[in-house]
Amino acid sequence: MAVFGGSSVSFLSPHFGSTENNSNSSTSQNGFIIGNPSSSTPLNFPCSLSLCTYSNNRPPFLSAPKVSVSNGTTTTTDDGLDQSLDDVRLARRSADWKAAKAHKEKGVFYEGKIEGFNGGGLLIKFYSLIGFLPFPQLSPYHSCKEPHKTIQEIAKALIGSNISVKVIEADEENRKLIFSEKEVSWSKFSPQLNVGDIFEGRVGSVEDYGAFVHLRFPDGYYHLTGLVHVSEVSWDLVQDVRDILSEGDKVRVKVVKIYREKSRITLSIKQLEEDPLLQTLDKVIPQGVSVEDPDVLTASDTLTIEPLPGLDIIIEELSKEDGINDVKISRQGFEKRVVSQDLQLWLSNAPPIGDQYTLLARAGRQVQEIQLITSLDQDGIKKALQHVLERVP
Repeated sequence: MAVFGGSSVSFLSPHFGSTENNSNSSTSQNGFIIGNPSSSTPLNFPCSLSLCTYSNNRPPFLSAPKVSVSNGTTTTTDDGLDQSLDDVRLARRSADWKAAKAHKEKGVFYEGKIEGFNGGGLLIKFYSLIGFLPFPQLSPYHSCKEPHKTIQEIAKALIGSNISVKVIEADEENRKLIFSEKEVSWSKFSPQLNVGDIFEGRVGSVEDYGAFVHLRFPDGYYHLTGLVHVSEVSWDLVQDVRDILSEGDKVRVKVVKIYREKSRITLSIKQLEEDPLLQTLDKVIPQGVSVEDPDVLTASDTLTIEPLPGLDIIIEELSKEDGINDVKISRQGFEKRVVSQDLQLWLSNAPPIGDQYTLLARAGRQVQEIQLITSLDQDGIKKALQHVLERVP
């Protein structure tokens, strides 16, 4: 940048034209070395622009460059236009906000440099702007790779490196520019997910409503996170998830649902274990058990079996359905654990014996087996049950 009359001078265009001239190469008074125009030798500057002295007496064969003179607050171009430096900065920032909004709308990735961090997340440079990446929006890759480090230690080690992110919020008015690395991981790895897949996982945070589990992919790293709801942790009735799971625990999980538009995964631990009542009551009431067992009532004792609360109305209504010939409780048992306090009723997967099917009812520890004599098939029985449940409050 040349110095001129106490003001800074800069060349806005470094290109100079020339006209035909038969003179030999010469050195002008302003310090420029000018080549013979008949040759293709470019113009040479023997010193940097910051050291060269500029003269108003330009040789006539040099086209006049555009020059801006700045006094620190105003930039004046040689066409007489003044422009505030603050205006220049504001225009650039406005353009960068538009770029951020375009990134958000198109969902494209941005490779940003990590400038620092604070108590809540990382500071990411986006052109002339500084955006924010909350720690919960980091990929689980980092914490699972170095599980013994705190999030602050991980963040400190990341300073100066580049990170691939998506813009998830770009609000120029409120100066909010928010990034997510998780969304990048979702775009890359969620296509590999299918309902029913089984993953090795590592427990992340544990909440009242369930536990977040990071999924380990074939490359050996953890890229996505899903939720195991409290109802999917165990077949036992779980009062507090923290009694069963802790951060850092390694577990096996099954993918139950994938909400691709919301970037969410629902997982289950208990579905990898067999429900003790999926087939029959034989695991609760083993065959050949002594009738003296106080926890077991069999068909010979049906007069003493009290239906579970609400079950008597269901049985009464079910017997009114076309194709249902007889409904009766055949036996009862008590589990060692509580699965649910609410009444649960479903058709057993056990194969029918002739026209006899088995229904299972469960509430608390109490389990009852119901024999159904019917001419309906399984689909017909399910429809009949649906009709009854629609009528029963």
